Amino acid sequence: MAASREAATAAPADVPATAPVLPALVTEAVVEEAPALRLLDRDHSILAFNERVFDWAVRDDVPLLERLRYLCIVSSNLDEFFEVRFAPHLTAALAQDDKGAYTAASFEALSAKAHGIVARQYALYNDTLMPAFAAQGIRIISHHERDAAQRRWVRDYFEREVRPLLLPVGLDPAHPFPQVANKTLNFIVRLVGADAFGRDNEIAIVRVPRVLPRLIRLPDSVVPAGVRGFVSLSSVMRAHLEDLFPGRDVVEFSQFRVTRHSDLAVDEEDVRNLRTALRQGLRQRNFGQAVRLEVSSWCSDLLRGYLQHHFALPEAAVYRVQGPVNLVRLVQLVDLVNDPALLFAPWTPAWPRRMRDGIPILDQLRERDVLIHQPYESFDGVLAFLREAVADPQVLAIKQTIYRTGSDPELINLLREAVHRGKEVMAVVELKARFDEEANINWAEALEKAGAQVVYGVVGLKTHAKMLLVTRREGDRLRRYGHLSTGNYNPRTARLYTDISYLTADADTTAEMDTVFSHLASQNKLPRLKRLWVAPFHLHRRLLERVEAIGAAAAQGVPGRIVLKMNALTDEPLARALVAAGRRGARIDLIVRGACILPAQVPGATENVRVRSLIGRFLEHSRVFYFGSGDEEELYLSSADWMNRNMLRRVELAWPVSDPVLRQRIIDECLVASLYDDRDAWELRADGTYVHAGNPRTGTGAQDALMARYSRPASGKKSGKDGVQWT
Repeated sequence: MAASREAATAAPADVPATAPVLPALVTEAVVEEAPALRLLDRDHSILAFNERVFDWAVRDDVPLLERLRYLCIVSSNLDEFFEVRFAPHLTAALAQDDKGAYTAASFEALSAKAHGIVARQYALYNDTLMPAFAAQGIRIISHHERDAAQRRWVRDYFEREVRPLLLPVGLDPAHPFPQVANKTLNFIVRLVGADAFGRDNEIAIVRVPRVLPRLIRLPDSVVPAGVRGFVSLSSVMRAHLEDLFPGRDVVEFSQFRVTRHSDLAVDEEDVRNLRTALRQGLRQRNFGQAVRLEVSSWCSDLLRGYLQHHFALPEAAVYRVQGPVNLVRLVQLVDLVNDPALLFAPWTPAWPRRMRDGIPILDQLRERDVLIHQPYESFDGVLAFLREAVADPQVLAIKQTIYRTGSDPELINLLREAVHRGKEVMAVVELKARFDEEANINWAEALEKAGAQVVYGVVGLKTHAKMLLVTRREGDRLRRYGHLSTGNYNPRTARLYTDISYLTADADTTAEMDTVFSHLASQNKLPRLKRLWVAPFHLHRRLLERVEAIGAAAAQGVPGRIVLKMNALTDEPLARALVAAGRRGARIDLIVRGACILPAQVPGATENVRVRSLIGRFLEHSRVFYFGSGDEEELYLSSADWMNRNMLRRVELAWPVSDPVLRQRIIDECLVASLYDDRDAWELRADGTYVHAGNPRTGTGAQDALMARYSRPASGKKSGKDGVQWT
């Protein structure tokens, strides 16, 4: 273990003086006089993360369609930010409340930051990406650019595919403003002339059906040779608005889109059936409090003011955009063009290296644990484990948690097949997985109809732990085989997210997994566990104890090392515990992809703490916790980020990795690789800004290095000094 210890304790390279700097992300001073330390603002940190994602859309070394994809990802992330995080700030602003965590000032500061991001998005879209697409013969042709043949084709498309689905609403006392659902495309129109009844009501609303594609490919017959032409649905609508109001003139109009607060709130203590209550809540989600209004840049003050008044929004919540009001839907262009020359080179995950061909997986697990590093290794190894269990007549029971499975039905179908084969199947389905509630309700009903035992976890908590447990009869005894994961049982995201799947037949670990399943079903008190740390019972306390122990040892002169990889660090007690451990001499590296409230490198407070964020081709999603003191080291994998909700309001797991070979591999591939990345990593500075940790053009990215490693046959070659075989 000496090599890994040296690598894991090595400090990252210094930040180049010329590295580009993102704008400051805090509105107040970050630091007070030592020993007090002001933590960073969580919501500003979320927007800072989106700045880092946006950088991939800016980089001209990224393939063109992928740059568009990153631009759309930022828009999708901003949508979720407004849907989930923004309402309390807006409410405080409307009430002119300047007390508490949410204030009119916090609303103004966040709005200013969000407006800046949106302005840069549209500038990139209009001034860089669209000209670059045009140079490749890919054009989104606006109405004023279309020739006669193209206009005829668009008119025919409008009459055939669009107009039959439209229902314009002229506003008057009998026709009030229609319900506008969250994030839908709409037009507001001002008319002149009398309607059929001689009235001059001038405002009309046209809702654009969601079932229609936002980009339509023009046939080759109406575009020049070598050009791939498209029209946007909004431009098709814009060109034919007057056709919807015969006898009247359209004098002005604008696209608009409203984002609404969409976090479901269900009083679980006061409902008899959570599934029914959630279904009812889902019907209302699309019509929650309006928090953002997007309009076209040319929208008149009259129309903007009309909408702003209707949705009761202040000026700072109105976004005038130079282009389509929903950039997210432009991701369709990636699939419509599908040009390999404009995309990342395709990546095919390797078959898990610890899974040997021709030998049953359960037999292999009796010999040793298996680790699957996704997406470098294939999630199919997990599905193969489940398929084998379903087909094995000696397997008696299968238990699994379901948080996000996506739209792929294979996993659910395997569980249903297990029921049909006479096995006991228990599924813990988390109905409250944000924005996946409806899909999970449908999966739960499908499993119940098949005869599986379905439970919904614990009242007041989300079941976020990822577990799959198989019980098999072997001779005169029962033996368990388990799968634990840092990520979801979702075949699609398993190709896009970095996660760790851990397969084991360890008797202690699998017995404790069974205990957790029994706890979730019976809600009996959870007994003392030796291997697993479970939130909300032990996980928070155990982590605080480990951090405190490393700090205490460091204060006595014992080298102390903490390296943590996660998606977010926003839990204040854990953040302050890390600050205290660093002050006592522990060396701490935090690899936090998203929001982080702990400022690094603050003189007199966090000189021993470094924070970096890795943004790459794949979304970094694994949670890995390393604690080293002297010659002792521990490594835990977990489903939990270091957030208050994960620690206190969710069922989460962390589990130790005892196998020295697998522990070494995780240290090398998840921790050291990230610490030595000098292409895709960002360093957090004391003032809350992020800078590139290297050079995106000349540096070596951890993800590329791991793809290179897994694209080669496995060998016995030892890793280099930093624990990773760089290529």
